[in-house]
Amino acid sequence: MPERKVVKRKPSLIESLVPIIAMLIFLGVGYGGFRMRIEILLIAAAFVAGIISLRLGYSWKDMESGVVESIAKGMPAMLILISVGMMISSWIASGTIPMMIYYGMKIISPRAFLVTSCILCSLISFATGTSWGTAGTMGVALMGIAKGLGIPEPAAAGSIVAGSFFGDKLSPFSDTTNLAPIAAKSNIFDHIKHMLWTTTPAWILGLVVYLILGIGYGQGSSTSSQMNLIMGAIKENFNFNIFLLIPPILIIYFAVAKKPTIPGMIISSGIASLLALIFQKMSLVKVVDILTNGYKLKSGISVVDNLLSRGGLMGMMGVTLIAFCAFSFAGIVKKAGMLDVILFHLLRFTRTTRTLITSTVFSGILVALITGSSYLTIIIPGELFAPAFSRMKLAAKNLSRTTEDSGTVIVPLVPWSMAGVFMAGTLGVPTLKYIPWAIMNYTGFIFAIIYGFTGFAIAPKIREDETQEGS
Repeated sequence: MPERKVVKRKPSLIESLVPIIAMLIFLGVGYGGFRMRIEILLIAAAFVAGIISLRLGYSWKDMESGVVESIAKGMPAMLILISVGMMISSWIASGTIPMMIYYGMKIISPRAFLVTSCILCSLISFATGTSWGTAGTMGVALMGIAKGLGIPEPAAAGSIVAGSFFGDKLSPFSDTTNLAPIAAKSNIFDHIKHMLWTTTPAWILGLVVYLILGIGYGQGSSTSSQMNLIMGAIKENFNFNIFLLIPPILIIYFAVAKKPTIPGMIISSGIASLLALIFQKMSLVKVVDILTNGYKLKSGISVVDNLLSRGGLMGMMGVTLIAFCAFSFAGIVKKAGMLDVILFHLLRFTRTTRTLITSTVFSGILVALITGSSYLTIIIPGELFAPAFSRMKLAAKNLSRTTEDSGTVIVPLVPWSMAGVFMAGTLGVPTLKYIPWAIMNYTGFIFAIIYGFTGFAIAPKIREDETQEGS
């Protein structure tokens, strides 16, 4: 008897919204209210998406292929994530990160810490084009300095995230900065210059807040005592040498020279491991264990032990599991066409510049919430809204800028996104706690909407081929 063919149908707007609403409720109540594990909540949301997909005529095989496709697209990011875990543990074992913390505490003023950390991360991520690499190396060191100076950890983490993504967003070496103009069909240099209108005021606003609030930090004898305690424990447990700067210098070289990221991290970890053998007098067996399971310091001082006991391949497995669960949900929703339907309805409201910019912003945020992928927040809205911007005689660089304002810098604020779980795991601060302090990340799209309503800094289309510089 021939197998009955099931006809797939297009989801309605209500059917498309149900899994999204379910996910927001599960995560809002479960994670936000009761601190339940994100993994199970995401699987529950994926189950709801699966039920809707079955109603639409999709089989488990169809959904499975969607999940596999989604995970495959996120695999490069997950490989970087795992490599960063190994790099962090090797840099601690070698003494590189402890040395950066020690001298950073000597140099940086507590009152200027938030401003300094944001600017420093901005410069490094701009030079290297990687927010993850900046947070995973300099960010870890800065979190140690913050603890020693008595700076609230959420505030420190927020300033690091804001700086890391500010530099990444404007760097010509960044993958997202190159991807946005490709998706919107604009020119990369026009795109970067146009982003200054929204990104710079958002960044400066953050610096002003950091400067004002930082005045009251790091005061009192208790802070000085903790600084001395941490610095003393670090000095007692690690040997310092100028050669310990080789691993970070190597990472910067690989980024500026546009060499592959993962090989650079592995080589840096290998050199750091060699330095651990030479300067910290560790055995090869101990170093291999540290690379796998993370560095474990037992100085007898809990604040220092918690600070420097981290990293390793296994240390990133929890973050990777969250990513798998998030990509599973995103894969089913995208495969069944639910995301396309929601974005199509958003596109229907784009009759004026203000509604076009606003719709683009909300589509980017929506894709960030659903997929947790920086790349998809650029590609999907970019391809969807490009004809609308062209039809309304608006330059493509307006679109590429808006996708970054509502995508690239929003993703690290989503607790279940790859960037969100990476930043939380690396810096040791939950995403929901550092969000208020990552001011640049959530104010850039506000400026984009304001410009859409006022017409300020909205460029008209002046030529057909906007991939040429000066468009």
